[in-house]
Amino acid sequence: MLYAIIGHDRAGSLDARLTARPAHLERLNALQQEGRLVLAGPFPAIDSTDPGPAGFSGSLIVAEFASLDAARAWADADPYVAADVYQSVDIKPFKQVLPA
Repeated sequence: MLYAIIGHDRAGSLDARLTARPAHLERLNALQQEGRLVLAGPFPAIDSTDPGPAGFSGSLIVAEFASLDAARAWADADPYVAADVYQSVDIKPFKQVLPA
């Protein structure tokens, strides 16, 4: 089943985010290579694809996991969690309608 993982950035976490980004992307690339990643990306804090020092307000990952517990375990092991980038993380089952 698909799950949406929504990370909400802690204020002032841009430096920690940039430092942890390579390890975060490595895990996302592994999901993609396994054919389980639907999409992933950050939420810019301002209306710009390159928010610069304004940073990001969080991230969205939609990927396939065996269960909600498996999605939670994967999210809990994210480098952004270890680096204290995320203030909180929400995980919800996701039903993709489009594109089909």
